[in-house]
Amino acid sequence: MSGASGGEKRPPPNWILQHPAYQQMKDLQIEDSAQVHAAFLVYMDLTEVRRWKEVSCVKSSELQVVLLEAREKEGAPTLTILPLPAHQSVTHKSIRHVLDRGFPVLLCAVAADSTLVYQRMTDGLVTPDPPVGPFQDMGRRQHRKRRQKH
Repeated sequence: MSGASGGEKRPPPNWILQHPAYQQMKDLQIEDSAQVHAAFLVYMDLTEVRRWKEVSCVKSSELQVVLLEAREKEGAPTLTILPLPAHQSVTHKSIRHVLDRGFPVLLCAVAADSTLVYQRMTDGLVTPDPPVGPFQDMGRRQHRKRRQKH
């Protein structure tokens, strides 16, 4: 059986507009409706797909955006999530403002097809783990010298 005839109840076409979390985000009075929609999609991903805990929305008056706060699991640290439509640019000032909130920050780019891409934002440069492999220091120096000759 498929479709509504099989007894399955389909949500109404405007179910997003009626969702309590979306209503709460609209009540924050953010003018950028694309950013509010992006925030809602991230909210749904965190709560329904990833099952994160204590997901809530807060208004950044300075940036005029909806930020999310959440915990990946019970007892984990609170993270700030900055949901943005993928076409929207961010400034250094806006990144600084979000980082200054004091929580670790995830930026979530939301594509037009609702694809979500999360990136961890940090304050400054992050030292990566060293490359994995049986490297010899002398071999690397010789390789570097060979590249410089070409």
